[in-house]
Amino acid sequence: MLFIIWIIVGGILGWLASMVMKTDAQQGMILNVVVGIVGAFLGGWLLSPLFGTGTINMDDFSMSSLLVSFLGAVILLAIVNLLRRGKVR
Repeated sequence: MLFIIWIIVGGILGWLASMVMKTDAQQGMILNVVVGIVGAFLGGWLLSPLFGTGTINMDDFSMSSLLVSFLGAVILLAIVNLLRRGKVR
């Protein structure tokens, strides 16, 4: 059951991050899920120590964990844009 929640919440967070970074037209549903889940791992690695909270991958479904996971997805898309185009949108 936790895997299904990861997919749903990861997809929503990836979709929201792609809308913020204006890459929504380039991504499909599967890539939004991947961005959301990998972004949550990235957010857990970079931002969790700063905020003192977990991420959706750590079985912590609070507002702070969703924010950290979302910010991780935005950071992931910024890194991908930087590597792909040489600039951040």
